[in-house]
Amino acid sequence: MSSGTGAARLERSYFEDLYDRDPDPWGFASSEYERDKYAHTLAALGGRRFEKALDVGCSIGVFTEQLAWRCRDVLALDVSGQAVAAASQRLRRRPWVRVERRTLPEDMPIGPFDLIVCSEVLYYWSEPLLAEGLDALSAALRPGGLLLAVHFTDPTRTYPLQGHRVHELVRSHPGLTPLHGADRPHYRLDLLERA
Repeated sequence: MSSGTGAARLERSYFEDLYDRDPDPWGFASSEYERDKYAHTLAALGGRRFEKALDVGCSIGVFTEQLAWRCRDVLALDVSGQAVAAASQRLRRRPWVRVERRTLPEDMPIGPFDLIVCSEVLYYWSEPLLAEGLDALSAALRPGGLLLAVHFTDPTRTYPLQGHRVHELVRSHPGLTPLHGADRPHYRLDLLERA
């Protein structure tokens, strides 16, 4: 069974509670796992630079800060107001990066984007909501634009979907063509292109 909670999504209150207890609940700024994942995520993009990028689920902006140097314009999103405030503070000296609180897929920003990064965020949605979300993400990419998905793959009981299931659904989406995939210890990465 792919579902962990049966809910359509983990709601904003779940994340606000986490940030109430710890301003960096996943250790984005300190963990070796995150450093390794960020390095492999950026390496998957090769030496490419991007005109307009979207970072979905940016949390406190640690990865966004690294991604920003490859982009002319970055829109970073998170559902948590606390995360958005922390990311805005972290990225305040990068005027080409904007951070906004939005709930996706309902509040999808207008593209087209050259790159959309979904790192450890799509498994917070149920399978039907992920299908809707992938349609919206694909439509927001310009033709030839890239979607980079990276998710934790160890089993979890908290999230509506497991990481491997998310990547099965991402790779099978009709609007996206897989270019590169890699299974690493504890996470999966897939780079896809909009046809």
